[in-house]
Amino acid sequence: MIPEPSYVAWVIVFVLLLTVLLDRLLVRPITQVMHQREGAIRSAKDLAEASRAKAQAAADELESRTRAARSDVYHQMDERRREAMERRAHLVAETRAEVEQSLESAKTRVQSQAQAARAQLDRDADAMATSIVERVLGRAS
Repeated sequence: MIPEPSYVAWVIVFVLLLTVLLDRLLVRPITQVMHQREGAIRSAKDLAEASRAKAQAAADELESRTRAARSDVYHQMDERRREAMERRAHLVAETRAEVEQSLESAKTRVQSQAQAARAQLDRDADAMATSIVERVLGRAS
């Protein structure tokens, strides 16, 4: 059965009216909300990327400063170590010179004391020899 043309016309008018109403009341607001959400998501992604880039830059700078500070500390430690080694070498040299001087002085004293002791022993030996000879020969002194 073929419907009446007036019914078909009314159906077409209602379908067109319903299409316009659905477009205006449902499709456009939903599309607008979807575009707003896409913009918000895009904005959040851009903000997150910018924050990540800033954080990475800050981390890189911190690493660079830490590396520079560590290098400076190692340089200072090496400098202090070198100064301490120089000071130690100087003290060892001074101590060695003092010890050598003390040894020379002690050697000189010991040699002079040995010579004095030898001279004293020679005099004592001469005196004892004279005393022994006199006793053996019967002379009294």
